[in-house]
Amino acid sequence: MTSYTTTKADMIELRRLKGLLPPELQSWVMVEKAIEVNPPLVRSEEIGSDQVEVQIDLVKWEQLALDQRNLLFWHEVARIQNDTISKEGWEMAALAIGLGGAVGELWVQDGLLLLLALSLCGVAGYRLYQKNNGDRTLKEAMEADEKAIALATRFGYSLPNAYKSLGSALKTLVELTPKKRQRSKYEARLQGLKRSAAKAKAKVKAARETTTNTESVY
Repeated sequence: MTSYTTTKADMIELRRLKGLLPPELQSWVMVEKAIEVNPPLVRSEEIGSDQVEVQIDLVKWEQLALDQRNLLFWHEVARIQNDTISKEGWEMAALAIGLGGAVGELWVQDGLLLLLALSLCGVAGYRLYQKNNGDRTLKEAMEADEKAIALATRFGYSLPNAYKSLGSALKTLVELTPKKRQRSKYEARLQGLKRSAAKAKAKVKAARETTTNTESVY
């Protein structure tokens, strides 16, 4: 169960994470402790038209090494930058209104209003499908992993260490996650990260060979 009290150590960690935000995000992205029961490890949500809050389950967070925390935090920052965090959901409300309207119009037999209600249901249902599409969310997560690596190098990590830290974090999450579906997502991200690391390594090697060949000419 998540503790509702915030200790001095919690405050220190939250301030540290706030310092890991890129300067352009620090004025409108908040970092807070998750206070609900059994929350996700880390998640972001809009709390206003121009503010985002990153919520951390600090109990689970403490099980991770410092470098692992950093890369997972930058993954969430990357999701914010990529505009792939959950927005204020109107779809469920619209779906409920549409279904209620459809049932009501069947009773009064108004064809036009029935069509409008069914159209509202269709739009809301499609948006919910898009939000929960597994392939799309996995693709967005992998893109955020790539951007997290770039953010880590911006904050002083070498490229190999950035990949190593994020890979280690994902391995730990695989080990700590009991739910098979969520665990498989971490495993897929880990495989994608390995492919990305291999490409980055090959690119660096090719650049070094090009430099060496150029120097040998002189």
